[in-house]
Amino acid sequence: MSWLWAIIVGFVLGLIARAILPGKQHQPLWLTTLFGIIGGVLGNAVATWIGVHDTRGIDWTRHLLQIAGAVAIVALGEMVYLSLRGGKRHTV
Repeated sequence: MSWLWAIIVGFVLGLIARAILPGKQHQPLWLTTLFGIIGGVLGNAVATWIGVHDTRGIDWTRHLLQIAGAVAIVALGEMVYLSLRGGKRHTV
């Protein structure tokens, strides 16, 4: 069941990251979900690295680091996706 939660959380993190990033992202939704999962794992790793293990209540630090990781991975993934697809970034 943990893989299902990883997909759901990755989907939400990816959508939040896309909303934070300026402009239009061209990557498909499944790739955004994958980047959200990777960003969440990265955020968890950084949170553990800085010493945020167990907290009481809502773990805001871990959640903020997960969102920051998702934004970074979605932004990098967008650049890689555009370079592999041969497309140019269009501004609206």
